[in-house]
Amino acid sequence: MTVSAHHPHDLSIGEIAERAGIRPSAIRYYESIGILPPAERISGQRRYDERVLQLLAVIDTGQSVGLSLEEIGALLQASRDGAVGAKVRALAERKLPEVEALIVRAQAVKRWLEAAEACRCPELEDCPLFDGSVSLPLR
Repeated sequence: MTVSAHHPHDLSIGEIAERAGIRPSAIRYYESIGILPPAERISGQRRYDERVLQLLAVIDTGQSVGLSLEEIGALLQASRDGAVGAKVRALAERKLPEVEALIVRAQAVKRWLEAAEACRCPELEDCPLFDGSVSLPLR
């Protein structure tokens, strides 16, 4: 009898975490909230297939573009259902106005900070940056 050199679930949580560039606790958390499927257990230890790295990449990308874990979970479910395109479009339509508002605010903050670089006021009471004449978008 020959023993296979490569079992489909042969990577430890530490190996997966290192390859994905995250902490093992993050992987356990993603499993606990149902974003990642539970790992196979061999002798009580979590063992993973390399395919979990693709799921972790989806989670990382989603978080990088400001999606919540709930939204990422919905995307993963939509992918399993073969309907990811519609879900991605709906998320984009909802998130784009939020990002546009963030850009407007960031630009206003940048202008305020650029003005602040030139400030030579001796006291706050004398500074036009703090007298309400410079309006910033709501937080």
